[in-house]
Amino acid sequence: MFMGEYTHSIDSKGRLIIPAKFRELLGTHFIVTRGLDGCLFGYPLNEWEQLQEKLKALPLTKRDARAFVRFLYSAATDCEFDKQGRINLPDTLCQHAKLQKKCVVVGVANRLEIWSTEKWEQFTESTEDDFDQIAEDLNIDF
Repeated sequence: MFMGEYTHSIDSKGRLIIPAKFRELLGTHFIVTRGLDGCLFGYPLNEWEQLQEKLKALPLTKRDARAFVRFLYSAATDCEFDKQGRINLPDTLCQHAKLQKKCVVVGVANRLEIWSTEKWEQFTESTEDDFDQIAEDLNIDF
């Protein structure tokens, strides 16, 4: 399971260190693509395959389904680590997530997320204020 929050820097060539804990879970090849809320999603191949099955089941006749699948797949990138534990993110993904220097790599159960530090701080600040209400609305027992 992916969990935790780690801050790393992305270099001018789009290379980002992925925490060792996450590298073990991702395996040698994995997929990074556009995520929701302005971040990137990274999936181990088995999780990506499960997501693909769900996407294939979406109705081709629905405009939103076609748009979502196109947007997700068009930026999907097969990644592998270099000797320093870095991945190379293409410009398309860096632009989507507004990645420049400092990044936050977050574990979220079956995937990792890559955020710009600014966007992550905005997200956590806005969510922190509403966390209790969100839990109540989702009817989550701890």
